[in-house]
Amino acid sequence: MKNKLLIIGASGHGKVVADIALKMNKWKCVAFLDDDESVKTSLGIKVIGKTEDALKHLNDCDIFVGIGNNAIREKLQEKLELEGASLPILIHPNAVIGEEVKIKSGTVVMAGVVINCSTALGKGCIINTGATIDHDNNIEDYVHISPGVNTAGSVKIGRLTWIGIGSVVSNNVSITQRSILGANATVVKNLTEPGTYVGVPARRLTNENTHSS
Repeated sequence: MKNKLLIIGASGHGKVVADIALKMNKWKCVAFLDDDESVKTSLGIKVIGKTEDALKHLNDCDIFVGIGNNAIREKLQEKLELEGASLPILIHPNAVIGEEVKIKSGTVVMAGVVINCSTALGKGCIINTGATIDHDNNIEDYVHISPGVNTAGSVKIGRLTWIGIGSVVSNNVSITQRSILGANATVVKNLTEPGTYVGVPARRLTNENTHSS
């Protein structure tokens, strides 16, 4: 771990990431990179360059990808990993993390989150405000769990899946990779085909292409 943190993305999600980093009080300096040249500061924190400048700071900064889009976050983080970047885990001080919870690099756990014991979170995940993840969940890489989501025990969520705000996933359910759940969807059985699912119980929307994020 280094004493400086560089966050890629100074928009809404990036600001929340920065706020968590400040509350963790582990870095002497926090700065942003953002490709919008009109943005000079965000949350009172300076924007010191563009995304492409991240490679210049590998030796002196931890780097975190504060981009909400799963596919873009994956692309940037995988590139940084190949270059040997130091990619931290960010956990809000008010989050509750159970025993034997494993969290991989580039994942952020936001305020009010509860993650119960024996759960595994992959790389580059977003566990958003007030979500609860119960025991023995397996959340794969680059998943976004939106605010207020509740997953029961022994749930598996495939990589690059987006779980919409307020959704509920019943116990022992698997959701395949690259799926999208609409707001307040309720999943009561395995979702085996990528796509967009809405409603109670969640059903796949027909006549759509497979999503990549």
